[in-house]
Amino acid sequence: MADQALFLLLHNEMVTGVYKSADQGQVENGRCITKLENMAFRVGQGLIERFTKDTATFKDELETMKFICKDFWTTVFKKQIDNLRTNHQGIYVLQDNTFPLLPQMSAGKQYLDHAPKYLAFTCGVIRGGLSNLGIKSLLTAEVSAMPAGKFQVMIQKM
Repeated sequence: MADQALFLLLHNEMVTGVYKSADQGQVENGRCITKLENMAFRVGQGLIERFTKDTATFKDELETMKFICKDFWTTVFKKQIDNLRTNHQGIYVLQDNTFPLLPQMSAGKQYLDHAPKYLAFTCGVIRGGLSNLGIKSLLTAEVSAMPAGKFQVMIQKM
């Protein structure tokens, strides 16, 4: 429990620090979100390397995404993804109904504008992990109701 609290505090400080150090123009055009994603990309690469060192190679994208939703997510966030959907054409939607990195915000709609910056780090972690597994992807994240987070993974064919 203590390590989870420390991780939450570290994450919140990273988000706050990136936004405080940026110029107002950078905040508006998304450079802060990009910076958080880029920081997390290398973290995701390292984590997936560590977690899969004794794992057999995945046979397809779906098996890889199931690993991300079950084993990887459980190791990082102490719970599995609540829902994984796919169109079987390279688009996967990961739904976490109680996303732990959203700060303890009120459920009011006024906080929804601030929620995406708390999802950027996770997008980078997922993208970095997939990259290290040989899957190039684009990620988008959204919050429609607190504290649920939805991550859309679009696999780029090489």
